[in-house]
Amino acid sequence: MSTLNFKHLRYFWMVAKTGSIARAAEQLHLTPQSISGQLSEFADTLGVELFRRSGRQLELTDTGRRILSHAESIFSTGDELLEIVRDQSRTTTTTFRVGCADSVSKLIACRLVAPALGLAEPLRIICREGRLASLLADLAVHRLDLIMADRPMPAHLSVRGFNHLLGESGMTLFGTPALAATLTGGFPQCLDGAPLLLPGEDFAIYGRLLQWLGDNNLHPRIVGEFDDSAMMKAFGQSGAGLFFAPTVIAPQVCEQYAVVALGRVDSLVEQVYAITTERRLSHPATIAISQSARRELFV
Repeated sequence: MSTLNFKHLRYFWMVAKTGSIARAAEQLHLTPQSISGQLSEFADTLGVELFRRSGRQLELTDTGRRILSHAESIFSTGDELLEIVRDQSRTTTTTFRVGCADSVSKLIACRLVAPALGLAEPLRIICREGRLASLLADLAVHRLDLIMADRPMPAHLSVRGFNHLLGESGMTLFGTPALAATLTGGFPQCLDGAPLLLPGEDFAIYGRLLQWLGDNNLHPRIVGEFDDSAMMKAFGQSGAGLFFAPTVIAPQVCEQYAVVALGRVDSLVEQVYAITTERRLSHPATIAISQSARRELFV
């Protein structure tokens, strides 16, 4: 296979997005027979199976899902190009691509990125979220300009990147007023036997939190672990359990999730890093983020 047939790729993408050949045909203003024939030709050219039947529905194969992921990126880039061509005023807008690790609080990420939007030069922010390893792969091929993470880049990865500590914060325990009313004793003894929501093992704070609980002879009832910080807070808002979050965003956590702060642990520290391909920050957006972090957020 010397070249990729992008017309076939778009047909495949539309079928995968709509879930059926008939619906894709309606969107593309073609006959189902034409779409079906083009799909078969595309699969034969690639030498792989793209879909499998599940009743009346089409399901993507594992290979099909991988191809769809690349197709999404390709057509998203194409749509961005068309938007720029249609609106010439956007040709002077700089695009700044930020990756946010799942383990970084979305409230912190938002506050860190916000100053970049206030620059004199028009800036378009594109935010991606995911696991750190996946984001680092995108940084390596320049799909991202900066990654926000709760740990430095692992030393064993062959990715050219540099760690810039933006700041660090102690942790605060939160819970709904109703749940807080059921607790006995002061902080941190009130944690003993209480329902607790933990961050997932991918969080840098995970091991430190368990160590702190052990050092203080506290045995909460672990009711859940979460790979996404916002999901953990949402469960905390529902009253499912207590949860920890960085102290620097305590007022915002209380307001957004209708919870109260029950106590803080300054010795339990969460860090936030900017990972870039720059040894010294030079991009105006990364400089704005770094300066704001030190002057306004982590003070």
